[in-house]
Amino acid sequence: MQFLMFTKHLQELPIAQAGEVVKELGFDGVDLTVRPGGHVAPERVEHDLPEAVRVLRSLGLVTGFITTAITGPEDPYAEAIFRTAAEQGIRFLKLGYWRYEGFGSLRRQIAETREKLRYIQKLARTYGVRACIHSHSGPYLSAVAPVVAMLLEGFDPDALGAYVDPGHMTVEGGGAGWKIGLDLLSDRISLVAVKSFGWFREPDKSGRMIWRHKLVPLEEGTVRWDEVFACLRQAGFDGYVSLHSEYQGPGSWRDLSLSELIEQTRRDLAYIKRVVAGSM
Repeated sequence: MQFLMFTKHLQELPIAQAGEVVKELGFDGVDLTVRPGGHVAPERVEHDLPEAVRVLRSLGLVTGFITTAITGPEDPYAEAIFRTAAEQGIRFLKLGYWRYEGFGSLRRQIAETREKLRYIQKLARTYGVRACIHSHSGPYLSAVAPVVAMLLEGFDPDALGAYVDPGHMTVEGGGAGWKIGLDLLSDRISLVAVKSFGWFREPDKSGRMIWRHKLVPLEEGTVRWDEVFACLRQAGFDGYVSLHSEYQGPGSWRDLSLSELIEQTRRDLAYIKRVVAGSM
């Protein structure tokens, strides 16, 4: 397995400086944001992505995959992103999200999204890049593994894959749901995200007390990483693992400064490497 840092968490730094941080922390490379507000803007992908890859390569870092906002043919830069990624030797791409529109809409949305995936599969086949659906908790079509499996059913596994996120999967299925989800998607797993959550009781906007999930350090969260990586080993996964240090803003248990975030990332990486070594 190769460990990547998701560059979203270093976006206040230029790519060269972000790369220096990633290298010093001990990662193999990066999961690079190529989306609005990311390190590479979609409209500048043909110029900026090759330059970013060059800079990172000069530091000894691999650009393992890119994170995009592509969801279908309505994206004007989709083909340019696929083509440029392929030209740079990047073989995996994370897709964007389709929001769940509410009760009664699911079957229609799955059918509509599968039509969009036909277009994405064509791009992926043309350029030899595998596009991956990220499992993300909350009001998204990819919140639960059975829907991800329905979206992927019948498509070329070399063109479309699953980007599993055991953290988000634990939010939606904290008992055994996450494991059942990994089992269901085991033959489509292409990428793995690493983050963990805890549950916090706090008031909503109206003052009513509710439970919210927030990111916490890997060693303190609800995800059972030893079991996760045992399952991934059994499934034959040996690819890119992207560490998500989402420790800023209201979604984190604490709003860390950049220097604090970097040090927490160092501890998280050391921890997950120990877990992976123990699963071998």
